[in-house]
Amino acid sequence: MAGLIKFFRKNREEVGFGWMLTFLSSFGQTFLISIYVPEILKTFDISNGLFGSIYAIATVTSSVIMLSVGHLVDHKPIKKITILTVALLAVSSFLLGISHLSIAILIIALIGLRLTGQGLMSHISLTVMSRHYDLDRGKALSIASLGYAIGEAIFPIFISTLILWYDYQVAAMASAAFLLLYLFRLYFSDLTHFDKALELATKPSAGSLIREYKNLLKTKAFFILMPVSFALSFTITAVFFYQYVVVEDKGWSVSLYASFFTVYALTRVIFSIYGGVLVDKYSGKKMFRYYLIPFTLGLIPFAFSDSIFGALAFLILAGISVGMAGTVKSAVLAEVYGTEKLGTIRSVFTMFMVLSTALGPLIFGTLMDMGISFGSILFVTAIILMLIILNAQRISTLK
Repeated sequence: MAGLIKFFRKNREEVGFGWMLTFLSSFGQTFLISIYVPEILKTFDISNGLFGSIYAIATVTSSVIMLSVGHLVDHKPIKKITILTVALLAVSSFLLGISHLSIAILIIALIGLRLTGQGLMSHISLTVMSRHYDLDRGKALSIASLGYAIGEAIFPIFISTLILWYDYQVAAMASAAFLLLYLFRLYFSDLTHFDKALELATKPSAGSLIREYKNLLKTKAFFILMPVSFALSFTITAVFFYQYVVVEDKGWSVSLYASFFTVYALTRVIFSIYGGVLVDKYSGKKMFRYYLIPFTLGLIPFAFSDSIFGALAFLILAGISVGMAGTVKSAVLAEVYGTEKLGTIRSVFTMFMVLSTALGPLIFGTLMDMGISFGSILFVTAIILMLIILNAQRISTLK
């Protein structure tokens, strides 16, 4: 841990940039957008199912767009693409603030939030940290990934308070203003040290980009790495999307369950930090084989326990896996594929990750509508995750 503190002091500005992007990615994450949902439903007088479909369409659209823009981080100045991304995220927040005027504006706002927030902000941060650092890559990624947990702790309180005092339009406008403040700060920042790796990079043609994507999808590594990345974001989004339905069905205290999220957030922070130390000590490949195990085990007590402490066990174990996920996944991509075209490669994985967050709630909701219990869904999911973990062991065969 002393090495991590020493590293942070020496690289405060560089890793601080990565941290800020993951922190601000909160504006496009499901956990924050979900706070707006009740007011949006009232404004447009639409059902949960219809909004879920709209949200899924927006998320899938953003994931497809990621493929055409994710490679920019490989050959464009980091400051330029970051300014553009933050500006578009601010515009998307503004559009959300005026979305009461038209459902078409709402859809455009959601696409923008998902693309620039969840997609590009995370993509730029983790790609730059992976490429800029080698020996200390795990430490850099772990500090950058802390932005997710801090955002989860701060922004829901900020947004829900504004909605309570005013309305969701004011909350969205305030979000846009907050992003513009950082945009002003970013304009005067020097990020040229992140562009050294771009000197040999050239913009790929559409044809070469398609060929690169096709070649990537044919590799053995892709079919080892992708299932784990897809499965975690798919399941965690679906579970958190419907968690309060389960809490109410089991007769648990909603307020007590909500308080458990403090433990989840703390666990995630600890393993966001510790995960980087483990990656630097053992390698991303080594940790990739095991980091999904705690989350998988945690699904069982959440599904079948009659005690609310089964939920606490799930949140602690989920915090371990989710905390390590950003660091481990980013490190292993750099180890397996190298850093020269890391932005292009990460854009494919980011697309599938964003796509999984759209499919998770949709598939879980459909199964629940068919009368299948949430516990049964989680049990089958845990079995599938165990098979995916077994498949992940094949990473040791990659050179």
